[in-house]
Amino acid sequence: MLRFSNFLFPESRDPDRDADVIADCIAEAKLCDELGVEVLWLAEHHFDGNCAYVDPVTFAAAVLTATKRIKVGFAVAQVSLHHPMRLAEQMSLLDNIGKGRVIVGLGRGTAYNVYEYQGYGIPHEEAGERYEEAEGIMLKAWTSPDGFTHEGKHWTLKVPRLRPTPFTQPHPYMIRAASSEDGALHLARRGVPFLMNVQSNETTAKRLAMYRETMAGAGFDAAHIADCLDQSWVWRNVVVAPTDEEARRIGIPAFEAMQEHRKTLREKIYAEQGIIMKREVVPPARVGIDTGLIVGSPATVAAKMAEIEATGVGGVICSFRLGPMPADVAAASIRLFMEEVAPRFATTVAAAAE
Repeated sequence: MLRFSNFLFPESRDPDRDADVIADCIAEAKLCDELGVEVLWLAEHHFDGNCAYVDPVTFAAAVLTATKRIKVGFAVAQVSLHHPMRLAEQMSLLDNIGKGRVIVGLGRGTAYNVYEYQGYGIPHEEAGERYEEAEGIMLKAWTSPDGFTHEGKHWTLKVPRLRPTPFTQPHPYMIRAASSEDGALHLARRGVPFLMNVQSNETTAKRLAMYRETMAGAGFDAAHIADCLDQSWVWRNVVVAPTDEEARRIGIPAFEAMQEHRKTLREKIYAEQGIIMKREVVPPARVGIDTGLIVGSPATVAAKMAEIEATGVGGVICSFRLGPMPADVAAASIRLFMEEVAPRFATTVAAAAE
């Protein structure tokens, strides 16, 4: 059964409109809760307006109190920018507020936005090793009722006991991001599910096949592999309207404006600092209309979702509000998706069960 979620990733180009965009986000969260969206995913990006609420941990508390049943996930918390004990405490608190509705999505963050690390005074070259050490600390914090000590490269800790204790035992549900093939295979060898960034369906299918093979080679049985695939998610940008023409009229300009804004801002900051950007010989899938955007009528979008379902992944993280797209346009797209696209998959599953 293919499951659906919403990636709440709102752009705010004008600092004077930050409060309005944040208010829009709460409204979108409530709408998703009402419509039966499974998960609302939150991003973390700083200083550039690409994510208006900036701090997903604080914002998650607001979303959890404003909603009743939807899960709130992180896609992802940039672990390298956080003290691991502080993050462990915050996630445990959120787990209690939401009575188990939190999905702790972790990642090292992106090296593209080097200014995020600079703003926090953390060398971006240390992101990967900080992430690995911090994840281990967080797991020990959640599962050590008598406290623990830790001596590592970046942190030396003596912790009596974490409070509040997690609502979910033995710890809040955790998932890791893997933006590269190597990252996905690393998680396959650990036998855990993962979040995949925007990729073409061809790359998605290839990567998931390698993920299955690697898990099997690491000794995991078929049931465990199937469970991990079911719990894994892939990200897509999605715009739905009554007709293909209307969807393309709305979606393509918003998608292109979003990509151009992010590219221009990054290049501006890099130029100011004299940083030489790595040139990409082939544009990544996330920036191409054919590979980075699903746009069309409910029937067209459902067909695209069926192609994703055929890869064997369990869920799709849909970004509905793209770039400068107005909140009401995104809301209409979400409603149409949940009322006319998502039920087609539920019906298929029910029919197969019969």
